[in-house]
Amino acid sequence: MQVKTNWTLAEVKEIYNTPLLDLVYRAATVHRENKAYAEVQISSLISIKTGGCKEDCSYCSQAARYTTDVDVQPLMAIDQVMKRAEVAQRNGASRLCMGAAWREVRDNSDFERVLEMVTKVNDMGLEVCCTLGMLTYEQAERLKNAGCYAYNHNLDTSSDNYQNVITTRTYDDRLNTLNNVRKAKLSVCSGGIVGLGETDDDRIKMLHTLSTFEVHPDSVPINALVPVEGTPLQDNKRTGMDEMVRMIATARILMPKTMVRLSAGRNEMSIAEQAMCFMAGANSIFAGEKLLTTPNPDFDTDMQMFKVLGLTPRKAFKDKKPEEKKEETVA
Repeated sequence: MQVKTNWTLAEVKEIYNTPLLDLVYRAATVHRENKAYAEVQISSLISIKTGGCKEDCSYCSQAARYTTDVDVQPLMAIDQVMKRAEVAQRNGASRLCMGAAWREVRDNSDFERVLEMVTKVNDMGLEVCCTLGMLTYEQAERLKNAGCYAYNHNLDTSSDNYQNVITTRTYDDRLNTLNNVRKAKLSVCSGGIVGLGETDDDRIKMLHTLSTFEVHPDSVPINALVPVEGTPLQDNKRTGMDEMVRMIATARILMPKTMVRLSAGRNEMSIAEQAMCFMAGANSIFAGEKLLTTPNPDFDTDMQMFKVLGLTPRKAFKDKKPEEKKEETVA
């Protein structure tokens, strides 16, 4: 199937509004044509620096201006990260994501420590993903050279709805960071959150933005809001399973070769609900008891689900070109 990057808003809207079972059938067909549909990547996410963030993201427990039960923690020691990485790898994870509650990356000793973490985790044979806030092209290059495989920077919502959720940075700031990531030849990971109070049109517009990048993101996380007490969105209702399935299925059809990640919110989903998401085209999850600061199913629970559904964990670096793998081995 040829990848299309010139979707119109009307086309995206038509796909999104397809009756749910027809939408899932179409997405499942696309998924089977383009991916090993029963293969799911297991990623593990570590909060390497927690809380105290200057941003005002209205969903986030780590914003300093909100009173939540999150304790501010400084940047983790390298050996702590390595122990967590070893546990994740033993439990089947092929990607380790390291997240820091920073507004932006600064060229200081903390960044130097992160670069060392990246190198050491990469040497273990895990794909390393970082989510550290805004960064420059030069910083993205340094991450790449240290062994970083991917960088996550979510759009969160549509450009129209963005200022209702975050006011301390702009949508263009996010797009600029993603441009720097792509320019540095890092794998781009960017998606959004369902349940921020957005409309269906906002969801459609966000998917339209992602699917009309010059090159599709390599992975698109679809998160269900986990309301956190003390944040402005603490009273938002739980996202319905049908809403998650609709978002995942539409993303799969629009971006057939992209990894679509069933991310935050899985703790409230049954195996049957998650199965619908996998059928609709999700082929990645985050495993481990915490997803930054919110609850998440543990590894054993997920392995039981994989057994029930006949899913297999995806190996690391499968999307690398043969020559890239060869260069890495020689180095």
